[in-house]
Amino acid sequence: MAATIHKLTAGSGYDYLTRQVARQDATEVGHTGLAGYYTAKGEAPGAWVGTGMTGVAGLATGDEVTAEHMTRLFGTGEHPLGDESGHHLGRPFRVYGGRHDVTPFRIEVARRFEGHNKALGLPVDHPIPVEERASIRTQVALEMFRTEHGREPFDERELAGLIAKQSRPRTTAVAGFDLTFSPVKSVSTLWAVADRPLALQIEAAHQAAVRDALAYIEKHALYTRTGRDGVQQVDVRGMVAAAFTHRDSRAGDPDLHTHVAVANKVQTLTDGRWLSVDGRVLFKAVVSASEAYNTALEKHLRPLGLTFAPRTANTGPEARERPVREIVGVDPRLNEVWSTRRAGIQARRSELAQAFQAQHGRPPTPV
Repeated sequence: MAATIHKLTAGSGYDYLTRQVARQDATEVGHTGLAGYYTAKGEAPGAWVGTGMTGVAGLATGDEVTAEHMTRLFGTGEHPLGDESGHHLGRPFRVYGGRHDVTPFRIEVARRFEGHNKALGLPVDHPIPVEERASIRTQVALEMFRTEHGREPFDERELAGLIAKQSRPRTTAVAGFDLTFSPVKSVSTLWAVADRPLALQIEAAHQAAVRDALAYIEKHALYTRTGRDGVQQVDVRGMVAAAFTHRDSRAGDPDLHTHVAVANKVQTLTDGRWLSVDGRVLFKAVVSASEAYNTALEKHLRPLGLTFAPRTANTGPEARERPVREIVGVDPRLNEVWSTRRAGIQARRSELAQAFQAQHGRPPTPV
């Protein structure tokens, strides 16, 4: 289906890895550590990947990733094994810790959340519906805006700007990049209903396609920059990354996909220095990496007797998009039944589009 990318921030950014990426996309769970999660859920542990692992003393490609490894590498920019390794991966990340990472807006919103629950006789940490959370955040932002500017916001956009600014952690360092590789839905559907031998072969094909896509990225899109204002683009040894394969979506539907957390640490070929990734090139390469994954996946599934054919969406937002190549013989209705998150997103998008049309007198752009 696609490969996607987004940045991972240093400091508290490693929470995303331990709570969301490495914990089967669930943000509601607590900090019990990766090892405990995989033992309880029966998932395979994450594994180190990338040719850059040859420069990380004490670890190798295929070794198991632990929560401590991730905290050190993605939290502070240290060697995954810490001081015991006797090695360093360049400069640690610049991280604001503790109270310096929390704005007055976030503190006040947290207080209002607690007060909301207390007023209802609920525990202070009880989950609050999205609409009510948004209402509380808006009210706090309005009060802060009036205090700071002595007037009402000109429009919702001006208020939204304050909320975004005040909600953003002060951490500036980029710890890495989350690359997510997901096959088309028919692959996950067939994998879910297949007998175990075939399911294992489908999963192996997916893993092989991920490796091919990562190799493509390492060859065509992984660089660092040196010199004044990063004027010179420099070749590097390869990526240092942790891969986690998950088998269902947040809604519990079959959804075979792999998160690859690529560290913002690469080693130059010339002098072995550890520097940061040239993220601009990496982001530009996502579309071609996605195509590399899709092509490789079809190639690795072909020996199983599986063929692909274009399927065009006749209605809805995807009607104008390029056809998606799905496995021939997998009933599209089963794909739809096991796409509850996607259906929910489309329904919500329709609601938002109607509201935008009513407010602005024109349909919204895709962005």
